[in-house]
Amino acid sequence: MIVVVGIGADGMAGLTAASAAELRSATVIYGSQRQLDLLDETVVAPRHCWPSPMAPALARLLDDHPDGDIHVVASGDPLLHGIGTSLIRRHGTGRVRVLPHISSVTLACARLGWAAQDTEVISLVTAPVHTAVRRGGRALVLSRGAATPAELATLLVETGRGTSEFTVLEQLGGPGERIRSAAADAWAAVPPGDVDDLNVIAVRYLPDERIAQVLPDDVLAHDGQLTKQTIRAVTLAVLAPRPGELLWDVGAGSGSIAVEWCRSAPGCRAVAFESHQERRDRIAVNATAFGAEIEIRGAAPESLDGAPQPDAVFVGGGLTSPGLLAACLDRLRPGGRLVANAVTAESEALVLEWHSRLGGELRRFQHYRGEPLGGFTGWRPAMPITQWAVRTL
Repeated sequence: MIVVVGIGADGMAGLTAASAAELRSATVIYGSQRQLDLLDETVVAPRHCWPSPMAPALARLLDDHPDGDIHVVASGDPLLHGIGTSLIRRHGTGRVRVLPHISSVTLACARLGWAAQDTEVISLVTAPVHTAVRRGGRALVLSRGAATPAELATLLVETGRGTSEFTVLEQLGGPGERIRSAAADAWAAVPPGDVDDLNVIAVRYLPDERIAQVLPDDVLAHDGQLTKQTIRAVTLAVLAPRPGELLWDVGAGSGSIAVEWCRSAPGCRAVAFESHQERRDRIAVNATAFGAEIEIRGAAPESLDGAPQPDAVFVGGGLTSPGLLAACLDRLRPGGRLVANAVTAESEALVLEWHSRLGGELRRFQHYRGEPLGGFTGWRPAMPITQWAVRTL
């Protein structure tokens, strides 16, 4: 059995009697050096600092210690973006027991007077810093280290969020607790040089420009090569994103579909494939502006190898590239979805051929915009879109 014990910045003094007893009866303890240093002399078991990389050590933990319990000390609540979740994923709930401590999120909400249920929690422990950029609302951001607050504040300024309320809470619950607040632009201009590695950032994102539904075209950086808002809405409906899923956006253009996918549900990520460097740069700008976790690669199918296996694929450009559709279908997870939007006669002929082989659903969209026509208003048609959607077995 692996027993994971949460511990706070106040060390042994803040533990429950049950948690303290577990650690004092342990025969072997694993943790980071900072967590192990919080244990006092009453804990006599051998202490092992996690190696880097840590994942292989987690996987073989039970094999390395087949007899007796293994104790792991972790920060706060080990199931809140913590090692407890990783251990359960690898070994199952039947072989991992968790004794949680009060989390840094709970402590931060208590210090700020924020209702926890109304506060987003974002972890930057392993994710890119730009994934904590939002267009409004408030969040508690779990830092990777002392440099994270300055990095995030700088990004908020660069994305037009410089007036955001920015609070850094260090060593929460411990004797060295400190809380400092400023506007994001003020923090970015003169970042303190003494930020503790153990910190949480509270951000109220300003100006608040949240859009819950599909984004207007003009808020995305593009050169005209983007799936327009109306078609984007129906395409996202067919792609049907679910929390934690991965999308391939092939022939991504501005990355508009990838951005919308990442905004649609918690944990959604994307890989964007685009042959033009300028467009890849725009995808990066849009990903940063909307906090989207998007890996950007070159042209498909050449750049498909090595990309993580997708739950869904959207093909918006390059449909007629030799072998592209076959390569995407081959790499989809079982039960995955592929959606292809065809604009040209050649790409439409291709999706009709694939539909005749694999089935799926065909749809055709034609929409019009009202535009000035002299002193009146006339209807201007957009190019019709033929859409093929199919699920893998």
